[in-house]
Amino acid sequence: MLRTLKDLFDALLPPHGSTAPTDDEHALQLATAVLLVEVLRADARFGAAERRAVVAALKEKFALADDEVERLLELAEQAVRDASDYFRFTSRINEGFDMARKVRIIELMWRVAYADGRLSAHEQHVMWRIADLLHVPHGAYVHAKMRARDAMAGGGAGGGGG
Repeated sequence: MLRTLKDLFDALLPPHGSTAPTDDEHALQLATAVLLVEVLRADARFGAAERRAVVAALKEKFALADDEVERLLELAEQAVRDASDYFRFTSRINEGFDMARKVRIIELMWRVAYADGRLSAHEQHVMWRIADLLHVPHGAYVHAKMRARDAMAGGGAGGGGG
């Protein structure tokens, strides 16, 4: 389903003409994965729990097979290394997702941040910055945080369910 790294990066660039819907969907998948990976990397001591939370979030959000999720994660990790900011990813999400879907991404990101049972100041800063770039209202941001915290306290998506 997913194609080469170049195809996905090309899909992130502003359209030159008409773009096929599958290219748009792949670009949204990659942009979402990049934001999840960025929260993962915000914790200096990230481990298996956070990675499982990212995998669970991508599976839930996009209904991808295991090999597709792994490929998407590889591409997202490369994109994070090469990116200088979040704008090209958040702008793609702003164009492609309505507010409810953007708030859901924020909630999934909070699940990644909470996956190890602690929340660092840097994770909170990254979350706030991305939510701001996605134009998520403060109330929706706080509610997404509370839902994620409650889900993780109840044994939610960090382990693969939920």
